[in-house]
Parts: sequence; C-alpha cells; structure tokens
Amino acid sequence: MMSEEVKIDAKRVQAITNMGQAYDDVDPLVEAARNHAIKECRRYNFLVNSQNKYDYSILKGLFNKMGEENYIEPNLMCELGLNISLGSNIYINHNMVILDCNEVTIGDHVYIGPKVGLYCANHAEDPVERANHQVYAKPIHISDSVLPGVTIGENSIIGRHQGHPR
Repeated sequence: MMSEEVKIDAKRVQAITNMGQAYDDVDPLVEAARNHAIKECRRYNFLVNSQNKYDYSILKGLFNKMGEENYIEPNLMCELGLNISLGSNIYINHNMVILDCNEVTIGDHVYIGPKVGLYCANHAEDPVERANHQVYAKPIHISDSVLPGVTIGENSIIGRHQGHPR
C-alpha cells in the first residue's frame, strides 16, 4: 500500500484552527489536512494489524513531533495529526482518538489506556454558528509521567461541564 505524496501547509491550517476562536470546520485547507490524516492513520493501522509492523515513520511524517521509544497500538485515529507533539517513552493502548484541531502535547513517560479520546474541538453553542459549521478548539497538554493512579488536580476540566470527581 503506497501513500501518495500530499503536501499539507501546517502553518496555514494551524492559523485557522489554533486561535481558540470559532472557525469554519469545512474550510478546504482543514478538510485536506483531515483527509490526509485519515489516510495516514489507516495506513499505519493496516500495517500493524495485517503485518505486525509498527511503522513509526508514518506517524513521524504526520505528527508535529514524535519522540523516541514510543509504542502506539492500533487503531489510532487523529483529526489532523499536525498538532500532535509526543514526548518519549509513551505507551498508547488500542483505539485512541485524538481530535487535534488545536495543540495536543503529551509529555515523556505517559501511559494511556485503551479507548481514550482527547478532544480539542467543540461545536459553537450558537445555533446559527453551529449550522454554519463553526467550531472552536482549545489545546490539551499532558505533562510528563502521567500514569494510572495519578490524581488530576483541582480546577481541572476533563470534559465539557465536567470536573474530576473527588
């Protein structure tokens, strides 16, 4: 399975998505980046699932940054890829979803369980804006050495209108 060479202008896409303000989710530049990420994730997952080949060169070409000694299980899906920065010594279990329409940074020595989703995106609350495909995105930053048993600090927002239970 060969990948066609696709040139995505990451800076222009990030200028649209990473400002923390509403933007058009079907902008042609955003759509092109999204389609490219879908193809590359499928290619990565196919090689792991069919040949047990963890071809990290695919992800290094898709992500903003990819550290060393990372182990990423299939079936990884990301929205754009170009906003993902991974540290080193990271383990990501099966079925990770990253909606990276803003920065997603994962530090060193982070272990992520199966079926985890990191979602930068949210739809506009105003019905007219929402009908016009307006979304906004905020960054996600996970610091070094986040492991099971770690407490998420006070005033953290885990999901929209949700806090971590005490």
